Amino acid sequence: MNLRSKNRISAEFSMSSMTDIIFLLLIFFMLTSNFVTPTALPVNLPSSSKGSIVMQKVSVTITSDLRYFVNEQPSSLENLRTDLGNALGGTEEGMGVVVLNVDKSVPVEYLVKVGSVANDLKAKISIATQTEE
Repeated sequence: MNLRSKNRISAEFSMSSMTDIIFLLLIFFMLTSNFVTPTALPVNLPSSSKGSIVMQKVSVTITSDLRYFVNEQPSSLENLRTDLGNALGGTEEGMGVVVLNVDKSVPVEYLVKVGSVANDLKAKISIATQTEE
């Protein structure tokens, strides 16, 4: 009397499904990493309770030692109007967005100067912040 089953279960594990999952995760992280636009300059941003994501057109950064950058290119307060005007050159009037990345140790006076230059160029102004934890 033969009580053994004729169908044997294979103890082998196929890795093809695992490589498919890893490949899909890799594609997902590569695509979503393009949506994150961190500033490459060392700026300690102020915090706020709510943060909203703005499609960034032009980035103006003021570091703690009062150096100015327009789209990560060095600038000065005297040349800010021309550099910002060149960066906003391809946008329609009133449709340009300037994101201000200002270190929290910078006096408000410098933020207002950059804001007034952007306002004179008919650009919308947004201040970048960190979300509170």
